Amino acid sequence: MSQEINVGISDMKIANAPEGLISYALGSCVGICIIDKATQIAGMAHIMLPYSNNNDKASIFKYADTGIAEMIRQMENLGCLRTRMIAKIAGGAKMFDIKGSSAIGSIGDRNIAATKETLQKMKVRLLSEDVGENYGRTIIFDSSTGNLTIKSFGKNLKVI
Repeated sequence: MSQEINVGISDMKIANAPEGLISYALGSCVGICIIDKATQIAGMAHIMLPYSNNNDKASIFKYADTGIAEMIRQMENLGCLRTRMIAKIAGGAKMFDIKGSSAIGSIGDRNIAATKETLQKMKVRLLSEDVGENYGRTIIFDSSTGNLTIKSFGKNLKVI
């Protein structure tokens, strides 16, 4: 990777090989990485919430449903084909131990479910995932190889 493009919270970026994409400190948020290896174009979205209520036009990338759809649309505009796209996801941790199944306690699980449902609806194959648990993740997506590297404090480096 020549350089890494930072993807912030409620953000989405697209990179061409050999650029990489990085998103820091995913907690209950989910990082969605999609690549078309034939074009070596990769996208990463950092979503915070499962579903848009359509009133928040400010940040479509805040939500799994609207953020994933827009990332795919932009990648298709660059010549990617949905039939070749594969996705990898990480994050969706339960960062706070809240008794019962309060909305805040299960937001990570809801983000994971919405992400998978949206990818399925958009007909993009989910190849691998590193989701759930109770710790944050920093993710680095390589647009040349499609490798997703996951760094977590006190854990071994993981590549999916």
